[in-house]
Amino acid sequence: MPVSFTVNGTRRQVDAPADTPLLYVLRNDLQVGSPQFGCGLSQCGACSVLVDGKRTFSCSTIVREIAGKKIRTVEGLASGDTLHPVQQAFLEEGAYQCGYCTAGMIMGGVSLLERERNPTEEQIRDWMNPQVCRCCTYPKIVAAIRRAAELSAGGKAS
Repeated sequence: MPVSFTVNGTRRQVDAPADTPLLYVLRNDLQVGSPQFGCGLSQCGACSVLVDGKRTFSCSTIVREIAGKKIRTVEGLASGDTLHPVQQAFLEEGAYQCGYCTAGMIMGGVSLLERERNPTEEQIRDWMNPQVCRCCTYPKIVAAIRRAAELSAGGKAS
């Protein structure tokens, strides 16, 4: 049975088995490449997307659960040529190394800043805890999310 939902502002419909992981639908059916397959068990966060504004691990969310919902991925963050503050901050702080976890980390950061405009370092660490960076760029990721909070509040680039 077809399932309809919105991805990055565009209404989409897919005909996939109801138990198909959202990650597979995004990558294989809709060619949305930013969510990555990491573990398939909601343990690493490489597949993170926002579903109705909530960080969601797309590897373990099945397509029938997202019918009628709004999905946002890294591809839907920028406004024209202007990067989202979290994307900009990740670039400014060099908060990536191999890049495999980066899209998931960015989406985790976006979800945090949409809940808490000026998080403390402890709040950032707690929120980002379910996400794994095998290159261990955690200090730079925390710095990037703090920087994104500044940028979102109108702070100038350093």
